[in-house]
Amino acid sequence: MVVSLALAVSACAAEPAPGPVTYDLGARPVRAGEQALKVSPARNGDTEFTLIGLTSAIPTITGSHAEFNAKGKFTRIRLVVTGTGLSTVLFDARRQQLVLDGGAVADPDQQAMTIKRQPDKFDLGPTVRVEFDLYYDIAKDAKPVALRAFGGPTLIDVKNLTGTDIKLA
Repeated sequence: MVVSLALAVSACAAEPAPGPVTYDLGARPVRAGEQALKVSPARNGDTEFTLIGLTSAIPTITGSHAEFNAKGKFTRIRLVVTGTGLSTVLFDARRQQLVLDGGAVADPDQQAMTIKRQPDKFDLGPTVRVEFDLYYDIAKDAKPVALRAFGGPTLIDVKNLTGTDIKLA
């Protein structure tokens, strides 16, 4: 009896603990000219940023009602933002800066963002995930090296002055 009880206890102890249950989202193909990014998610305030795609040297963008040429070249970053706090954050997509080699930064191109119907400001609630593109018009010889991400104001950091740099490679 003692032997069978010991075997039963040791068998239970040997079973691995169940892992977290996850969504099966599956892989998706990248768009023409896009490079899939494999960088770790980063946080700024109550927002997590996951960069998933980079497209460089886009000469022209086309939307449903307009075609727009870059002054230099467009760079597109595909990202997912996720609310990680307990309350809603006012997320400003157009505040996200592209850091270039040499240290200069570029703001999202307003015309390109509008033509491609990308979000401006929106409420990002707890555990809410939003996937979208950021478009930048940068000099032809500039190379993007990072995204300076701003997650939005929080109760601890109401001005959200300091961004988080996420390297693109």
